[in-house]
Amino acid sequence: MAVGLTAVALAAAGCTSTPEPEAPKNDGSFIISWSEPQNPLVPAGTSETQGGVVIDALFTGLTNYAAADAKTEMANAESITSADGGTTWTVKLKPGWKWHDGTSVTAKNYVDAWNYAAYSPNGLINGTFFGDIKGYSDVVSEDPDGPDKPQVAPKPAKDKLDGLKVVDDNTFEVTLSGPSNLWPIKVGYSAFMPLPDAFFKDPAAFGQKPIGNGPFKLDSWTKNVELKVTRNDDYQGADKPKVKDVVFRVYTDDAAAYEDVKNGTIDFQQQVPSAKLVGDLYKTDFGADRSSNKPVSSSAFIAMPTWLPGYNDPKVRQAISMAIDRKLIVEKIFNNTRIPMNGWVNPNMAGYKDGSCGEFCTFDAAKAKALYDSATTKPKEISLAYNGDASHKPWVDAVCNSIATALQVTCTGKPFPTFGEFRTLVTTQKMTGMSRAGWQADYPHIENWLNPLLKTGASSNDGKFSDAAFDAKLKEADGTADLAAAEKLYQDAEAMLPALMPTIPLWHSSQQTVWSAKLATVTINTFGELDLATVTVK
Repeated sequence: MAVGLTAVALAAAGCTSTPEPEAPKNDGSFIISWSEPQNPLVPAGTSETQGGVVIDALFTGLTNYAAADAKTEMANAESITSADGGTTWTVKLKPGWKWHDGTSVTAKNYVDAWNYAAYSPNGLINGTFFGDIKGYSDVVSEDPDGPDKPQVAPKPAKDKLDGLKVVDDNTFEVTLSGPSNLWPIKVGYSAFMPLPDAFFKDPAAFGQKPIGNGPFKLDSWTKNVELKVTRNDDYQGADKPKVKDVVFRVYTDDAAAYEDVKNGTIDFQQQVPSAKLVGDLYKTDFGADRSSNKPVSSSAFIAMPTWLPGYNDPKVRQAISMAIDRKLIVEKIFNNTRIPMNGWVNPNMAGYKDGSCGEFCTFDAAKAKALYDSATTKPKEISLAYNGDASHKPWVDAVCNSIATALQVTCTGKPFPTFGEFRTLVTTQKMTGMSRAGWQADYPHIENWLNPLLKTGASSNDGKFSDAAFDAKLKEADGTADLAAAEKLYQDAEAMLPALMPTIPLWHSSQQTVWSAKLATVTINTFGELDLATVTVK
C-alpha cells in the first residue's frame, strides 16, 4: 500500500498545464484471478496450469520460450551443445545466478532435481519427462496396483540416472538413451527446472514455501485465499519484471472474477466465462484496449476412464466421439471462438497434421448409434465430470445433450467444487465416468501432445490409456535425431489413434482475455499465459 501512495504523489507532482500521457510505473502491483493448485509448488510435481503459472514466476530453467513465437531462448543456460549428433549434451550455466536464499545456482542443483523427479518412489507427477535420459528404466518401478489396490511398488534398481554427470559448478553432461535434437527444446518446460539444496532438507515444507531462482520470490500464501509474489531484484535473467508485486487471488466462480475485473477490484482474467462470449459481450464491457482474442496453444479433450467396463472398448469411445456435434456447440456456446478438433495435436505445433481423427471426430448420429449398439459391453454410467469453479457447465451440458440424443442414453454432467479437488479425483482414478481435460502446450512440438498425454504411465495420461504398438512408435520417434524424420514418426503415431480413440478431441482454443484499466502493458504468450515480466501498471 505504501508503494501505491508514493506513486500517486509522484504522478500528481508531475502534472503541468500541458497534459501528457501517463507513463507506466516501473513498480506497483496487480491482482490475477486464480484457482488453488492441485499440488505443492515443486516444478516437477506440478502438471496443471494454476500451479504452473506460479512455478514459472518463481523458477527459471535452462531455457525460456519467447512470448511472441515460443522459440527457444537461453535463460540460465549459457549453451546446450552436442558433439555426437544428439546423444550426449553438455550444458553450461551462466555464472553468478543465485537462489532466493542467496546460495548459488549450480550444475548440481539441476542434476539433483532431475534425479529426484525421475525416481518413481518420490511420486512427482512429471517424472516421466526424464524418460529419455540413460538409465531411466532403473530408477522407476511399475505400479502393481490391481483389483486389490493399492499395493506398494517395488524399489527401483537405482536411485540416480546413469545419464547425468556434474562436470563442475557450472557444467553438467546429459546422456540420452538415443539421439534426439528435440531434447534441448523440451528442457524449457518447468519439469526441468532446478531445485536448491534447501529442497532436499524438507521437500514437504519446501512445497508450501518454495525458494526459486526466478524473477519473482514467494511473499505469502494463504490457502484458498491468495498467493503473493514479489519482484526478485537480484534476478540475473533478461526477463526482469517491471512491477513489484503480483497477487494470485482464488476465485471459485469465474463469473464473479469477471465482474471484479470489470469493476477494478482485480486486474486480470485469463479466460472470460462462456456467457460473456455470447454477442461478444466482453468486447462491449472492456473495449478493444482492455481485451484480447487470440488463438493459443491450448485444446480441450474428454478423458476416457479406460479401466472401466464399456469405456475400455474403442468402439464405445468412437461412438461417443461421433455423437458430439462440435460445430453446433462451438457456435451456440462459444460464439464460434473455438475451432472443432479433427485430431489430437494443436495447429500451433511443429508437426501438426490436419484431419488425423477422420470420421470419428465428425458428428454422425446414425453411425454413432449403430457403433454404440454393436459394442458388447456398455458403460455403467455415462457422465462427464468437470470443475465447477470455471464456466464449464454450459458446454458440458451441451455435450451430454448431444451424446444422449444421438445414442439414446442418459448422460449427466457432474460438477466438483474446485479445480484442485477435481484434478485429485482424476489423477487418483476415482472418476466413475468421463472427465473434462485440457492441454496447454509445454513446448511447441507434436511430441508434447502425444508422450505426456497418451503414452503408458505418462504424467497427464488421465484415462490410463495403454497400447504397446503406439508406445513403440513413440519410442522410435523419441530416438530419432533428425527433427523432420522424428516429426514424421510422431505423425505416424497420431495416425494410429482413431482406431484406439484414447481420448475424445473437442476444440482448439482461441482465448478471450480481459484486464482492468490499471494495466498498461499486457502480453499474452503463445501458450495463453500472461507474460508477467512485461506487465506495467498505470
